[in-house]
Amino acid sequence: METKITSKFIAELIGTFGLVLFGCGAAAIAGGDTLVGTSGLGLLGISLAFGLSVVVFAYAIGSVSGCHINPAVTIGVLVSGRITFRDALVYIAAQFIGAILGAFVLKTILMGQLAGFQQGEWAFGSNGWGAGYQSEYGMVTAFITEAILTAIFLFVILGTTSKIGNGTMAGLAIGLTLVLIHMVAIPITGTSVNPARSLGPAIFAGGNAIAQVWLFLVAPIVGAVIGAILWRMVYADPKTA
Repeated sequence: METKITSKFIAELIGTFGLVLFGCGAAAIAGGDTLVGTSGLGLLGISLAFGLSVVVFAYAIGSVSGCHINPAVTIGVLVSGRITFRDALVYIAAQFIGAILGAFVLKTILMGQLAGFQQGEWAFGSNGWGAGYQSEYGMVTAFITEAILTAIFLFVILGTTSKIGNGTMAGLAIGLTLVLIHMVAIPITGTSVNPARSLGPAIFAGGNAIAQVWLFLVAPIVGAVIGAILWRMVYADPKTA
């Protein structure tokens, strides 16, 4: 029996909400110095928070919606021919709403500090680049990093969830891939590979975060299309899709 579109909408909203709350929450609340791993979770801890969030929700809602929880993933799946255009629009709407709600809850939690929360630039786990952000990489490097890593991410997702992939282990493989991606990209952009994950925190952070969010909307989509095309080149037989 086919799953109702409303069920898929709710599943994607909850999954993206959880990804932002757990992933960005780990960075904003307990991250510490992400580059040297002191006084907090550090780079590895934050990477695991994002990756494990995907693993958890892959098994929680994967059977309902496929657990995209990422507009770039949905677009890549659309290019691969595995989802209808109508469903893709519903998924993307749910993902952005879920990410905004997740960022709102995260902001509410942080504002509850008795000593007062000091909101700086790129707050709430926002992505960015340039002077003052992480290791201060340039815009071109940030764009290339996000596009290439998203392409790899999509290739893994499409391959592990294909008919010849190991479906029972797909959630773990995808989550571990996201861990690896974060371990590389956190010092560069904070790691997006997900437009919804970037827009949610940027809306509430404002400033440079919202000014630079365009890159994290565009680059992951470019990467997703590239990843889907590469997958179709490797898995040329439609029976393996």
